[in-house]
Amino acid sequence: MDGGSGLNIMYAKTLDEMSVDQTHLRPVQAPFHGVVPGRQAVPLGQIDLPVTFGDRSNYRTETLTFDVVGFPGTFHAILGQPCYVKFMAVPNYTYLKLKMLGPHGVITIGTSFQRAYECEVECCGHASTVITSEELTTLREEVIEGTPDTKKLSGSFESAEGSRDVLLDPSSFEGKKV
Repeated sequence: MDGGSGLNIMYAKTLDEMSVDQTHLRPVQAPFHGVVPGRQAVPLGQIDLPVTFGDRSNYRTETLTFDVVGFPGTFHAILGQPCYVKFMAVPNYTYLKLKMLGPHGVITIGTSFQRAYECEVECCGHASTVITSEELTTLREEVIEGTPDTKKLSGSFESAEGSRDVLLDPSSFEGKKV
């Protein structure tokens, strides 16, 4: 569940494991950001697939559009806002539950806190391996360049170019300036 995502995303590996031929993908040119840290991603294409929530006694099936990506991920798919809108589902991240109305009452999907923690650890590990050492070197150099000089006193101040004196209180006769 990703309530901040404006897309439903599926990984090509998941599509292959479902035995869905990638020739069924519709071409798409629009890149998106936020899935791969620090990079934009261009999907391989889009596909419409039926998604079912619930059990035999109370279920709902809707067709969702997925952007299929070719890079590896830690999940099978990411369900975003389009999924929640289509199912009229309400996610509760505190309780790790997803609720929606079914034909015979409320359908509740959930997981354990232990499983959520395991997924988070796996996802963080994956994200750190995605960033290559070359990118890490560049990031480190940027951080070092932006680090303040520790040799200067913490209370010292150097004025920038273009600074000027301004009267603290123009109506006062003391003439104190800033």
